[in-house]
Amino acid sequence: MPIQSSYLHSDMKRDTSKITNLTRVEKVEMRGIVKQFPGVLANDRIDFDVHAGEVHTLLGENGAGKSTLMKILYGIYHQDKGEIYVNGKLVNIRSPLDAIRLGIGMVHQHFMLVPTLTVAENVALGLHSSRKFLLDLDIVSERIKELAKVHGLYVDPGAKVWQLSVGEQQRVEILKILYRGASLLILDEPTAVLTPQEVEELFHVLRSMLNRGYSIIFISHKLHEVLSLSDRVTILRDGKVVKSLPIVGVNKEKLACLMVGREVLFQVEHPSVKLGKVSLALEGIWVQGDENLPALRGIDLEVYSGEILGIAGVSGNGQRELAEVIAGLRKPTKGRVFIKGTEVTNWSPSQLLEYGLSYIPEERMRDGTIQKFTVEENLILKDHIHQPYADGIFMNFKNIARESERRISDFDIRTPSRYTSLKSLSGGNIQKLILARELSRNPGVLLAAQPTRGLDVSATEYVHRQLIEQRTKLKTATLLISDDLDEILSLADRIAVIYEGKIMGVVKRNEVSVGELGMMMGGVHKDKIK
Repeated sequence: MPIQSSYLHSDMKRDTSKITNLTRVEKVEMRGIVKQFPGVLANDRIDFDVHAGEVHTLLGENGAGKSTLMKILYGIYHQDKGEIYVNGKLVNIRSPLDAIRLGIGMVHQHFMLVPTLTVAENVALGLHSSRKFLLDLDIVSERIKELAKVHGLYVDPGAKVWQLSVGEQQRVEILKILYRGASLLILDEPTAVLTPQEVEELFHVLRSMLNRGYSIIFISHKLHEVLSLSDRVTILRDGKVVKSLPIVGVNKEKLACLMVGREVLFQVEHPSVKLGKVSLALEGIWVQGDENLPALRGIDLEVYSGEILGIAGVSGNGQRELAEVIAGLRKPTKGRVFIKGTEVTNWSPSQLLEYGLSYIPEERMRDGTIQKFTVEENLILKDHIHQPYADGIFMNFKNIARESERRISDFDIRTPSRYTSLKSLSGGNIQKLILARELSRNPGVLLAAQPTRGLDVSATEYVHRQLIEQRTKLKTATLLISDDLDEILSLADRIAVIYEGKIMGVVKRNEVSVGELGMMMGGVHKDKIK
């Protein structure tokens, strides 16, 4: 079915007075795009195009220039050189409003929603109301329902955003740009925070939209998803196009090699290690969630020195609360936590840090770094008041510089300098920075929550090697929390499956099948699996 010539219901045109002349996108071409930031040539003469009814994927390592190129197309940045054509006509996109007028919309990796507002209020943000000082929320809500029904993006217009799951929040982001009339969707890492079930639902929606004549630019690091959804793929490396090709006949090994410029190992070596004593133990932990309902219900776990214990489960079954209890960010209502035999229940994060706990948080931008700080400043967070970074009340800038440069080199953090603002780095390099800071302290216990979420294959391979090295050489006790079952099976010595805040069983990695793990993730206790 072709796209309707007018994307908005006739009643809705009144509240979009600044969004007119919406364009049905048949073809977009970017020719010779160049974009330079201080010290970085992000895009180097890039040619890229997309046609109606197709998915054209942009693939590349973190920092390859994918997001920069799409931010140019969406008007967040403006190219230094090059031209953009929409339906054969040269256009000048100076802002997202220009992009929307041309039928181009973008869903960012980090959602641009106001949690305290409703779905309808978020969709209406930035639009003019036909009632001047009164809101058009009743009209907005009706239109949201119409769009949701057409595209399968079901969400309650009156629900507060903070009450929605991550998958539902993403639907709101898509509804926002559909409401404004976009027919070309730029999706930047849309599956990075979704469960496997939510990914399937999203892909079903996207395929349905393609059949209606929409076009999609897909940015992803997950090669199996790229192979599943794409029609064409363009690979970027160091800001340049390496190759553009149809997806037919291509496998993930070839894509990874083109991305990185070398063969990528999808399975890390897993040397045997003699286990030490229990380094981390949880006894009967109960925790209330954000909605004042039990998020953890009687959790018992032990992690030994020299092992990685993986926590497997569908997102939202208590993993975040489990990490926060161990890290001292959430107090249990019952139960006790021990590190190296000492009870540390309700200790502060700083006390746990001093006692040998390192924490790689799930939300690296919110909980793991300070965006306004430099790379150097983020590298010494938590330890800046101690030697060798401080002499009493005075900072030792010589030692700070030396240690920062060493960590940047050892962990391959790709940054113009240690003085670069953290927010200028790619997601993979920010994660490497967190690893450098947390692992350089040689922790006895490492809590790693979603350590490779949103990372490319090269950065993921690097993180995996670091975690295995910590386990093998330093006998670190690692609790790995991940929604990626392949990651759990690759890294963990034992696997604990969590469902609705309970442990369904703890099994050895080489003694359980994927099918059995799937049953446990669905709520079947290990003892009931035949």
